[in-house]
Amino acid sequence: MPRCAFLSISNTEGWFIDDDLVHPFLHELGWEVKNIPWNEKTDWNKWDLVIIRSPWDYQQHLEEFMEVLQKIEDSTAILLNPLDIVKQNIHKGYLFELAEKGVELVPTQKFSNLDESLITESFEKFKSNQLVIKPLVGANADDTFWINISHPLDWEKPLEVFQEKEGMIQPFMSGIVKEGEFSLIYLNGELSHTILKTVGIGDFRVQEEHGGGVIAIPNPEPELVKAAGKAMKALSSTPFYARVDLVRTRQGSFALMELELIEPCLYFRFDPNSPKKFAALIHDYYSNLSN
Repeated sequence: MPRCAFLSISNTEGWFIDDDLVHPFLHELGWEVKNIPWNEKTDWNKWDLVIIRSPWDYQQHLEEFMEVLQKIEDSTAILLNPLDIVKQNIHKGYLFELAEKGVELVPTQKFSNLDESLITESFEKFKSNQLVIKPLVGANADDTFWINISHPLDWEKPLEVFQEKEGMIQPFMSGIVKEGEFSLIYLNGELSHTILKTVGIGDFRVQEEHGGGVIAIPNPEPELVKAAGKAMKALSSTPFYARVDLVRTRQGSFALMELELIEPCLYFRFDPNSPKKFAALIHDYYSNLSN
């Protein structure tokens, strides 16, 4: 019986994790499957596959997290997504590499440390009265700030957080509040399903943990699919799973917010066929390696 570990988080309270929906279908295919906290001492040689799913505190322990992934990579277990993809995706500098390949991004400026003059210049550069400041290595909207040109007191916290921490500045995309953020989920390089993540009242973050909502989009519009497909094709290799996050611009195009290849929520709850599909792809992937 092959064994598959889903890499997760030790304290799951307050998180919307739906990877357990995949377990029954893996069981039917003859697999043993278990969710394992990423920082739990484990002999990875006892597992055939380790799939990074919900280690959603990794950004707070980045060095330790990468050491664990390296141990898995060095074991007899197969890590998905592979470590080289994780290393490429963990720093949001990858966005600029995609832009060089013609992928439309939300206008973005990166910095090594933040000061008031850079914030002031960014308001002018982006011709926007509102900005979003976020880390270049991060997850779950941690240390992400929405600031207004007319409320300089709100600048104090990001100035403190990013005093010696690299990050990026973007104009606030009004489409996030008016419509939401589209997420297209790819499994083994093929589009599986699409959702729209909406913000909570008075917020700008779309994560469910921050009060955001989720709507299934059974028939995504062609331009949205085209934009996501362009981002996927710009990757140097095909990931086993991916989530492409896009926002509609004022011009009506779709700009890339993130291309999540490490531990994206895949929103299995919102597509009844996707848990079985993911299980079958896992089974086929391993069977092909074994033959």
